[in-house]
Amino acid sequence: MEPYELSFTEASAMIAAKELSPVELTESSLKRIGEVEPDIHAYVTMTEELALTQARRAEKEIAAGNYKGPLHGIPLGVKDLYDTEGILTTSSSEVRAGYVPDADSVSVQKLTAAGMVVVGKTQTHEFAFGATTPTTRNPWDTSTVPGGSSGGSGATIASGGVTVALGSDTGGSIRIPASVCGTVGIKPTYGRAPRVGVASLSWSLDHVGPLTRNVREAALVMAAMSGYDRRDPASVNKPVPDWTPDLGGSVKGTRIGIPKNFYNERVQPEMWEASMAAANVLEGLGAELVEVEIPLADKVLSTAWTIMLAEAGAYHQEALRATPELFTDEVRTLLEVGEGVLATSYINALRTRTLMQQGWRDMYADIDVLLAPTVPGPAASADNPVFEWAADDIEGATTAYSRVCAPGNLTGLPAISMPVGYTADGGLPLGAQVIGRPFREGDVLRVASVYENATDHIGTLAPLKAAS
Repeated sequence: MEPYELSFTEASAMIAAKELSPVELTESSLKRIGEVEPDIHAYVTMTEELALTQARRAEKEIAAGNYKGPLHGIPLGVKDLYDTEGILTTSSSEVRAGYVPDADSVSVQKLTAAGMVVVGKTQTHEFAFGATTPTTRNPWDTSTVPGGSSGGSGATIASGGVTVALGSDTGGSIRIPASVCGTVGIKPTYGRAPRVGVASLSWSLDHVGPLTRNVREAALVMAAMSGYDRRDPASVNKPVPDWTPDLGGSVKGTRIGIPKNFYNERVQPEMWEASMAAANVLEGLGAELVEVEIPLADKVLSTAWTIMLAEAGAYHQEALRATPELFTDEVRTLLEVGEGVLATSYINALRTRTLMQQGWRDMYADIDVLLAPTVPGPAASADNPVFEWAADDIEGATTAYSRVCAPGNLTGLPAISMPVGYTADGGLPLGAQVIGRPFREGDVLRVASVYENATDHIGTLAPLKAAS
């Protein structure tokens, strides 16, 4: 087995025991990225020299007895929305083609302080405004999309380039690529992790978090990224617990909500069946399944898009007016639509979101977590990224993917996507999400880890099937 094939948990244990060098692991990671990058294009910028410098530093620190913990010496991919000092940070856009930050984002600061090794900047749908990441391909089948907007992060994990990569989630952009690339991806409670130094898509919907190969890794990295920061107006000053002791524990008595509406509508049968099979596994381990009604389900997509369009239009207003030609046609059109959103429409959407949040709080009086499909189907075709529900009912992949993830952003609740199976015809990954109560990330991590331990879906690397 090559070092890159090890899970982060396995590699970390070997590094701690001085059985594996961070330099050896980083070199293996960089070699693997070089092998697969021509097929998947997961990176905007590689940072080989920096990575090897950080790996050598980690090796010396550990040899001297200064082991910092399980993140020490582990390679990391950083979504190109995150500022990195002295390293090109383009948001996968010509608008920022020459932008080199003079400081790291808070998340990168925290993770490199914990000893992680930055191997490169991963591709995103331009400014995170989309769910397919057109620059990148899915390593499970390179004729399909990797999801988005954190598509580069999902693709590099699934192909073995790294075991951890950073993402952001405004309408599902961590969970979508996690689902279609067969990885784990966690979005924390809104305000749990600071977003300082990360390009915004929609201030009131943006979350930061990691994609990983398994749940324990997600818990460790999410904890390291979390904590109060006064520079982020949304940041909440709450203690960050150690979530790892409860992983792999018991779900006996845990009330798992099963939606009677919304999540089972305009969803491919295989996706719904795989999610319900996961629920049945958890029920067999002692959980209680409780049917619930999703409140204001018919308002989800319109509310999310109104807020996102208006806030994105405001964020990019200056650049859109100065250099509109530098945006892709797709994103420029969305931003122009955002500038046309009426103030009354935006305020009404905010009011509707408040009603949704109240409705979800009431729903959680009867459950501890909700389990549902992460997205309506597997990875869409890169050439024609749509879902066809009927002859006259075709839905673009970005709308379809974000439609099912958007409630987690509108409510700000913690959510994790985990692999729950594969399509019968093409072997593409299928994912389900567990959504919890505010600041109860431990609940979603525990439920996901119990399922992970009971199955063999999590942590599998893609076979890199080439496009025909």
